[in-house]
Amino acid sequence: MGLNVRAVFFDLDNTLIDTAGASRKGMLEVIKLLQSKYHYKEEAEIICDKVQVKLSKECFHPSNICITDLRTSHWEEAIQETKGGAANRKLAEECYFLWKSTRLQHMTLAEDVKAMLTELRKEVCLLLLTNGDRQTQREKIEACACQSYFDAIVIGGEQKEEKPAPSIFYYCCDLLGVQPGDCVMVGDTLETDIQGGLNAGLKATVWINKSGIVPLRSSPRPHYVVSSVLELPALLQSIDCKANKRT
Repeated sequence: MGLNVRAVFFDLDNTLIDTAGASRKGMLEVIKLLQSKYHYKEEAEIICDKVQVKLSKECFHPSNICITDLRTSHWEEAIQETKGGAANRKLAEECYFLWKSTRLQHMTLAEDVKAMLTELRKEVCLLLLTNGDRQTQREKIEACACQSYFDAIVIGGEQKEEKPAPSIFYYCCDLLGVQPGDCVMVGDTLETDIQGGLNAGLKATVWINKSGIVPLRSSPRPHYVVSSVLELPALLQSIDCKANKRT
């Protein structure tokens, strides 16, 4: 690999680790708990579906509430909405901590991803750039033990602005001593990873589109699309080759 790409920024969730799959496994464990210990029937799945919707719409402001209280409240509300009666905070806490612990157990870096990161880091700087609450993201990073594969780790919840704001990308560049035009952003979310890379003027953006979805016309347009993060090394080689031909 040449020197045209000097740094690669990786998203974490559903780019390097299967957060969605881990979350589904957590939900399945909660369904088992509610059905076996509390004798819920179809209500167990309804509750988990409601929590999933609440998570997808979540607006978290650390100055107002901690993430544990907020997510326990998601479970408490879902249980009450489904079963009626008085709020059951104790059951909500049991469900939340089972979901969370199961989810973290299944957040792992695959061996082929570890090998790819190890090889890439021999050629370029690697930085992990993830949005989200500080506590939640730090727990994921610890669970998948990915710290040693990166030159730096930046969490949106610890900064003034998250992706897609250009400021967090410039901060990452400063950490590594590189320019935006030296860097590539890799992630699975068009609205944050790709839009952010475009906003900051990075050399290239790479969208991980595992399911082959067709984006809306109004969506940000990545420079490159791959179905797996494992396709990245070959893509970086081609980016360098194109750059060399132009010079």
